[in-house]
Amino acid sequence: MADDAAPLSGVPTDGQPHTRALRASPPGTARTPLDRRRVLAAALEFIDQHGLEALTMRRMGAHLGVEGMALYRHVTGREDLLDGVVELVVDELYGDPEVYLAPKHGWQDYLQRLAHGVRQIALTHPAVFPLIATRPPAAPWVRPPLRSLRWLESFLDALTSHGFSDGAAVAAYRAYTSFLLGHLLLEVAQRGVPITALDDPEGAPDADERSLTEFPLVRRLSPLLAEDESAAEFEESLENLLERLQRVLRESQRPRSTR
Repeated sequence: MADDAAPLSGVPTDGQPHTRALRASPPGTARTPLDRRRVLAAALEFIDQHGLEALTMRRMGAHLGVEGMALYRHVTGREDLLDGVVELVVDELYGDPEVYLAPKHGWQDYLQRLAHGVRQIALTHPAVFPLIATRPPAAPWVRPPLRSLRWLESFLDALTSHGFSDGAAVAAYRAYTSFLLGHLLLEVAQRGVPITALDDPEGAPDADERSLTEFPLVRRLSPLLAEDESAAEFEESLENLLERLQRVLRESQRPRSTR
């Protein structure tokens, strides 16, 4: 993936995600000439509707009303297509009016807004989020889901400008990205999205079909266990993380004793 010092097509002037203006033309309308952005937006739309496993170059061509070979003028193949889709989705953070590229109300507010922006991406494009988590990043020190050199620079600047030492800022980046990945991958998996090619959520037996006679507590508490508390758990975990980073900040500011 190329260095993304700027969004794929610049920050939208209307503040909306890039993909809204790049949808495939409906059948029966005048065909818009293909370009890379339109192919990527159509691929994202296809994955949202049909899932990642259904995506092939031939089906993408049919989705756009062209021969599959026509797509190779704009992408080198399926892998390039997937990398472009990931870049396009991450770029949606630039169009989210609730997410700031630089902190306006302190580092905690910045991290909260960024976390909610990434979660919104995961919920809007659940079938794509595993790609964001697993595709090779632009550089080995860039960790998903903030798989962007510009967002990495933004993150490190936000923390170091608010008193974090270099080491503390890097530790915060690792903890923050691990939190987002772990929570959001679990959340999209609970929505039936396969996280790996071996996953088959639809093929798993229903809990009601299993005998729970040997597990009385599971049977009694199954209604509570089945409740969707994802949003509340995300908020609580995020607050705990920010409290932990506040301690990291205090420790990084303490003068070191000299011998």
